[in-house]
Amino acid sequence: MSQKQPQNPTDNADQNQAKAVRLNKFISDTGFCSRREADKLIDQGRVTINGQVPEMGMKVQPDDEVLVDDKPLRAKEKPIYIALNKPTGITCTTERHVKDNIVDFIGHRKRIFPIGRLDKPSDGLIFLTNDGDIVNKILRAGNSHEKEYVVRVDKPITQEFIDKMASGVEILDTVTLPCKVTKETTYSFRIVLTQGLNRQIRRMCEALGYDVFKLRRVRIMNISIDGLPNGKWRYLTDAEINEIHSLISGSSGTQEASQVDGKGQSIKKATDAKLFDSRQQDAAERSNGKVQYKTYKGKGEFNRKRRPGERDDARSGERSGSRPNRGSKPSHRKPSRDNDFSRSQNSGSSGIKKWKSKKES
Repeated sequence: MSQKQPQNPTDNADQNQAKAVRLNKFISDTGFCSRREADKLIDQGRVTINGQVPEMGMKVQPDDEVLVDDKPLRAKEKPIYIALNKPTGITCTTERHVKDNIVDFIGHRKRIFPIGRLDKPSDGLIFLTNDGDIVNKILRAGNSHEKEYVVRVDKPITQEFIDKMASGVEILDTVTLPCKVTKETTYSFRIVLTQGLNRQIRRMCEALGYDVFKLRRVRIMNISIDGLPNGKWRYLTDAEINEIHSLISGSSGTQEASQVDGKGQSIKKATDAKLFDSRQQDAAERSNGKVQYKTYKGKGEFNRKRRPGERDDARSGERSGSRPNRGSKPSHRKPSRDNDFSRSQNSGSSGIKKWKSKKES
């Protein structure tokens, strides 16, 4: 009968070394602060490892005792994964001094941050989390994770425009990767990207002589915006989180896997770029066994309240009127309802005003 061999101390040391992480990441992973803030704490000598003041860049072993201001760090908190239907006017930053920042808008009691960003004038789906490990895996361009958008532009869409958008457009000293582009209506199209250059879609359209009238992100990987009203957020389900981890681990092909939900069923075509579109889904479909998510109102929602009797789609009295800075073009004269609505709030009026002539910055 063989006896259990004593474990080599050298082996234990090698295992601990393999599990060692940089000190700033260790602090950040507990949810205490960001890595940048952790670096400041280390530089100020407020952090100790086993009673000793460490040097910048030092690694922490699993059994090391790390103190900040002579107080032990709490264990890493349970990861939080949130899907928000970001309204226009909200800035995707964790800088709390920035007006209408996304962190204050949600008002979560835990420290969270957005995964990627959506421009302030854009709306739609964005993830927020306290899990720093998942961010780079989702954002890394080489992973080819899909993000789907619906875009409305200022003039009729041609087949030439669709073909050029799909094949690649020269912007920012590079050429965008080939992508899937389909025409939705005379003035709107759907585009699926696997990269995220700065203001990419807007720059692509501008390079081809079009101005973006409205831009909404309707899907990230396997998560669709359907069922999530504008300005509301919800927690991702365990099934959704597991599928995301499966996708980013490379265990399944991204293009195929991102087209199905947690049950392996095909995702319904994401809703078009219309304000409050998720509230306009067929009532029979809502009650026909379809999963309904519990959603939460953002703390900043009080800035978006409407008077009693006003329609949810914010369209009353807005079927006529001209677009800003478009001269006397006869075609496509619908105003952007989202920006129209936000302008009325900024002006201090409780009603909905028509477009102003000042061009949006």
